[in-house]
Amino acid sequence: MRTVIVVGGSAAGLAAVQSLRREGYGERILVIGAEPHPPYDRPPLSKGFIANNLPFEHIRLGEQALLDELGAEWLVPARACELDLERRMLRLEADDRLRFDGLVVATGVSPLAFPGPSPHGVYTLRGLDDAEALRTALASAPRVAVIGTGVLGMEFAATARKIGLDVTVIGNAPHPLARQFPAAIGELLAARHREAGVILRLNAPVAGFEETSGHVSGVRLADGEVIPAELALVAIGSKPNVDWLRSSGLPIGDGILCDARCRAAPGVYAAGDVASWWHSGYGARLRIEHRMNATEQAGTAVKNLLGATEDFRPIPFMWSDQHDVKLQSYGVFPASGEMEIEGDMASGRFVALCHHQGRVVGALGWNAAKTLRQSRMRLAEAMEDIRLDEPTLTFA
Repeated sequence: MRTVIVVGGSAAGLAAVQSLRREGYGERILVIGAEPHPPYDRPPLSKGFIANNLPFEHIRLGEQALLDELGAEWLVPARACELDLERRMLRLEADDRLRFDGLVVATGVSPLAFPGPSPHGVYTLRGLDDAEALRTALASAPRVAVIGTGVLGMEFAATARKIGLDVTVIGNAPHPLARQFPAAIGELLAARHREAGVILRLNAPVAGFEETSGHVSGVRLADGEVIPAELALVAIGSKPNVDWLRSSGLPIGDGILCDARCRAAPGVYAAGDVASWWHSGYGARLRIEHRMNATEQAGTAVKNLLGATEDFRPIPFMWSDQHDVKLQSYGVFPASGEMEIEGDMASGRFVALCHHQGRVVGALGWNAAKTLRQSRMRLAEAMEDIRLDEPTLTFA
C-alpha cells in the first residue's frame, strides 16, 4: 500500500496514525480532520476544561513534535463528502480528489439537536469550539437547564453546579444514566446530584423553549410549565457521522457496519464512535462512544488493514466523574441482568455486579477503582459463555 487515508483527526484518527507507524508502515499517510485543532482529549470538555478554565495544552493529545515525528500529512480543516470504493477515491468538500490504497474511517459522532428552532443560548457539546463557547456563556448565565440525563448531561450539570450556578436537569427517563445502568445506580446518582443542589425534573418531556429578545429565557415542558434558564444545554444523544457515506456502498446502520475485525469493505476499516462492529465474544453488534475504545479499536483496525486477522474483543469500559463520585464500569449490563452489591451503597464506596445467564457480565465501581479491577478477569471468562439478549448495543 502506497497511501493510507485516515478520515478523522481526533483520538481514533491519531491512534490509527500511531499504529500504522508502530506496525512498520513507512509509506504516505493522509489525515482528513474536520476541526482546525490538533488532536485533543474530549472527556475533559464537560468537566475540568470548563470548571477549572483549563488551557488547550492541558487536553492536547501529544505535542507538535510528536505529530511531526509521525510524518503524516494533516489536511485540516477539511471534510470528506464522498467515497468511491471502486476507484479507491475520496472526494473532499473543496472538491479535491484523493486516491488511497487503505482507508480508516474515524469520523466520530455529532450531537443531536433539539427538534425545531432554538434561540440563542441553546447549546450542544461535542468539540473544543462548543466547550469554549459554553465556558464564555456560563459567565453570564446564573440559571442553567440541562436537557438529557445521560453521561454528558449529568457531567455538565455537576460542572455547572461546581462553579456556583443554579442547575436544573430535565429528562424523559426515570433516573440518570437509565440507558447505561440499573435503576438502583441511577437513583443513587440522582440523590447525590440533589445533595449538591441540582434540581432534577425526571419523566418530564420537553416541548420547546421560551425566549426574550431572541435569547433563551426558559425551557417549556410538555405540560406547559416553564423552567427559567439563561442557558440550556441539549444533551439528548448523538448520531454517527455517516451521511457522507450513504451512497458509497458501505453497509450503514447505527454507524458503519463492520465485521469482527473492524472491516467494512476490502481495504476499508472503521474505528471509534462511528464503528458498529460484530463483537465475537458477546455475539452481538456493539458501538461504543468512549475515548479508550477509540484508541484500542484504531490499533486493531490498523493491524488488520496491514494483514493481521485479529478480532476486536474488548471488555467495554467507561468512566464518569460527577461531583465527588467516580463511576467506572467494565462489561455490559443487559436489561434482564440481576444486580449484586459488594460493599455498602450507603458508604459511598462499593462495586455492583451484573449477573446474566449465570455469569458476571458487568461490574460498576462507585469510588472503588481498585476493587473494580479485580472483577475484570471474571468478565473476560464470562465472555466466552454468554450471548446477549440485545442484538445491537450502543454505549454512549
